Amino acid sequence: MKKLLSLLVGTMVALVSYAGEFSDISVSEVKALAESKKAVIIDVNGSDSFKTGHVPGAVDFDAVKDKLASVLPKDKNTLVVAYCGGPKCNAYQAAANAAAKLGYKNIKHMSAGLTGWKKAGEKLEKAS
Repeated sequence: MKKLLSLLVGTMVALVSYAGEFSDISVSEVKALAESKKAVIIDVNGSDSFKTGHVPGAVDFDAVKDKLASVLPKDKNTLVVAYCGGPKCNAYQAAANAAAKLGYKNIKHMSAGLTGWKKAGEKLEKAS
């Protein structure tokens, strides 16, 4: 029984550590950042979804992933926020990991995603 409990605790710690690699940020915080333009917000829902609606000022990851370094500012301490569909979506990790690989140190995840943004009654921006 002790071995099983130890294994379960070890697994839970590993999962929490992995899931917590990028700090969560709330919809209201992202809204304020979008309005102030004090962060780079990256939408990882795909270009079709991006065209129909995204967080205002967000960048379409699909469209820029091969040239992300030229889209992100030179200051590696700039806040980068990645989001995807919702709390159970892990696609945001592609953008977050890409930014981390480029040396960015302040990366967060809006786990509420696009569904949480809409549920909070926030307006979407459509691609032109």
